[in-house]
Amino acid sequence: MNLVDRFLRYVKFDTQSDELTNMTPSTPGQMIFARHLREELEEMGLQEISLDDNGYLMATLPSNLEDGKEVPTVGFIAHLDTSPDMSGRHVSPRIVSNYDGGDITLNAEQGIVLSPADFPELKHYVGQDLIVTDGTTLLGADDKAGIAEIISAVDYLQKHPEIKHGKIRIAFNPDEEIGLGAHKFDVERFAADWAYTMDGGEIGELEFENFNAAVAKVTFNGRNVHPGYAKHKMINSMRIANQFVIMLPRWETPEHTEDYEGFYHLVSMEGTVEKTVLTYIIRDHDRDRFERRKKELEHLARKINNEFPECCSIEIKDQYYNMREKIEPVMHIIDIAEEAMRRQDIKPKVQPIRGGTDGAQLSFKGLPCPNIFAGGLNFHGRYEFVPIPSMEKASGVIVEIAKLVAEGK
Repeated sequence: MNLVDRFLRYVKFDTQSDELTNMTPSTPGQMIFARHLREELEEMGLQEISLDDNGYLMATLPSNLEDGKEVPTVGFIAHLDTSPDMSGRHVSPRIVSNYDGGDITLNAEQGIVLSPADFPELKHYVGQDLIVTDGTTLLGADDKAGIAEIISAVDYLQKHPEIKHGKIRIAFNPDEEIGLGAHKFDVERFAADWAYTMDGGEIGELEFENFNAAVAKVTFNGRNVHPGYAKHKMINSMRIANQFVIMLPRWETPEHTEDYEGFYHLVSMEGTVEKTVLTYIIRDHDRDRFERRKKELEHLARKINNEFPECCSIEIKDQYYNMREKIEPVMHIIDIAEEAMRRQDIKPKVQPIRGGTDGAQLSFKGLPCPNIFAGGLNFHGRYEFVPIPSMEKASGVIVEIAKLVAEGK
């Protein structure tokens, strides 16, 4: 089975994660997919295959180095789940051959069109074969492209024993899309010196910086009184919550920031006169600015309580941190990835992630783990697509990394 066939088979598995179930994996489809992958790895003859009750699948391609030569064990990781943002059920992919640069009708009946007018990055892939959706679901290249690339690279190495490599560990984990992918990942059992998540976007992306992240829950307690007799009695928690919202700097929101700029993002507001709850996510690449952002929210809560005593309470919980501080001491793993890309005639695009990654949490658990492109674009929606040559190059990068590690680079 080739890379494209693998990918087209994998996206048919419904593996959306769900943050409300409080289970691992959060949905049964992820375990069904993991069992399918386990069978495939067994048929390939990989070793040390394990699938635990939480849906973490691991396997080994043994070293083929002669004379007992030892080199570091490198790992490659991708996630089983797709985003809850859009349905991943009954995915119906199709291949657009030799893309001509124009509009791609995804669903004529519903008038859904993938157009370079809306997605200008399409123009970068003129002449290439693209895999697209039928407009009613996401595609699932995030991260089934990564899974297909890893397994195809391992298959290639098996079929080309003249390519020397050390021990390679692979892992596929659940629930990355709801921020839980690394929580139950057994780094000690994985036993790699370092790893790469194959979970980036378009070709060339290489990422070892991500946001520091926290979530804040701000609760406002009010007092309801008949509005006709409410003067000096009613405390409207919704109005006070709105006052809190506008106290934050309006330009430090996702829609006004880019690159290394952090933000406060109001993700939900639920309320009545009696009680209103705001949920924020806080993001910043710089750890000091990140800490100041959390303190600013606490400061504003105190200001609200000065005007409305005991009205406001705030709970802030850190989610993950910028992996850069864990990668900088081992920057040779970035050098290896860059050289692997150059050997595949790819210009590396080293850039910060304006989000999170399993690799960030794994890096803080003791497994340095930068992120490499998987090739897809427009993740999490009906306009998701992946160029086939980008997937092929990503799989080639894995092979080149294995070669470079064996060469002692």
